[in-house]
Amino acid sequence: MSKSLYLTRTAEPRPQAFRRAELLGALSYALDLTEGQPQGHCIRCCWIGTRIGEALNLPAEMLSDLYYTLLLKDLGCSSNAARICELYLADDISFKRDFKTIDGSLSSALRFVFKKTGLESGLSERIRAIVNILQNGGEISRSLIETRCHRGADIAARMRFSEAVQSGILSLDEHWDGSGKPEGLKAQEIPVISNIALLAQVIDIFHTENGAAAALREAGARAGDWFDPALVDAFLQAQSDPEFWPALVAPDIEARVFAMQPGLTSEVVDEDYLDDVAAAFSDVVDAKSPFTADHSNRVTLYTDMIAEELGLDAAHRRWLRRAALLHDLGKLGVSNQVLDKPGKPDEAEWASIRRHPVQSEAILARVAAFTDIAPVAAAHHERLDGKGYPYGLAGDEICLEARILTVADVFDALSAERPYRAAMPISKALSILDADAGSAFDPACIAALKSGLAKLNAEMAA
Repeated sequence: MSKSLYLTRTAEPRPQAFRRAELLGALSYALDLTEGQPQGHCIRCCWIGTRIGEALNLPAEMLSDLYYTLLLKDLGCSSNAARICELYLADDISFKRDFKTIDGSLSSALRFVFKKTGLESGLSERIRAIVNILQNGGEISRSLIETRCHRGADIAARMRFSEAVQSGILSLDEHWDGSGKPEGLKAQEIPVISNIALLAQVIDIFHTENGAAAALREAGARAGDWFDPALVDAFLQAQSDPEFWPALVAPDIEARVFAMQPGLTSEVVDEDYLDDVAAAFSDVVDAKSPFTADHSNRVTLYTDMIAEELGLDAAHRRWLRRAALLHDLGKLGVSNQVLDKPGKPDEAEWASIRRHPVQSEAILARVAAFTDIAPVAAAHHERLDGKGYPYGLAGDEICLEARILTVADVFDALSAERPYRAAMPISKALSILDADAGSAFDPACIAALKSGLAKLNAEMAA
């Protein structure tokens, strides 16, 4: 059997305690990818919004709910990516990124839609898309936001967050004057932490784009429309601290956020919670495309099946299941125009696809609890003959766990529907794996998959 990364790592010292704030703060970088925001957006929003909460003297429990709402506000954002591509005939990531930089007026929104919709499509297709948006724009916008907000709140519930955090995410896009979505809530109907989170988001985006003066102007311009004027006043008070703005560009911004009171008092999580978080973020990834719905869960099932057949013990298999759940985190940074393309990717699109294991690795490497599975996620597209990506690893350079995950991932890709072909029968998928046994895939892992599938079929037939 090939060398096990898990057995090597368990011989090395590993932190035994992980705080929830640090775990989720590090994973928030995955959410930045799907929104096309500069790295650390959710972390910076957490700094901004929590400082506003402190200026308001929010009670400790409410401040903690605000803190996690800020870190996780974009949990549901991957769920509308495919729909944005379909409706606007545009790259979902740049579309979402750029839309947030316009002012809040209807005229700016319309100019943006005309400018962005269907730029790479034929004229007639572009005209049809624009006409549809003009005729149904309000309902389209409401539906997109409703999908995102409800999905985000549901995932927060899976991670055992309070109803206040769930509501904070659910009402993120409601506006003080009632012009927001999805429910059109107004004034005091909107949870305070939702309005603070939206304010923090606007401040970070405009500060990142054009500096503090631009952020101050935009917050002031939207006071009374998007935001409770009292919250904007609290922001003005918070930003008067000489450390407020420099912190947003400081290399230790993450450490500063974790050193805020809600971070310092966050609980230490157990192994069961790490499993729940891995499952929750796999849902974020799989929500991005209808063609990858439940992909991570199926890959995890096949991975665990192979691992069991190979005789890995319970702790080893648990560790590997987390790697399987999170192996595609980097796909949050790939446009749905690429992921859902029915034809062959062009050179630039293929380069984007090939980057996703590196992005998965980079995110997981930030997370103390998941650092040791980062190399497994990074290697799930490597081949034994060295012709894989992203690093061109070969032979013994590829650990046992990556070999298992690769076979599981390819098997699911072959046996599930894809935008460019129908799902293959299991027998055909296995024959394709067999054809590349020894060159691309580990023969022992293929044999273990076959054995596990046979046992599963027998159990189902019994």
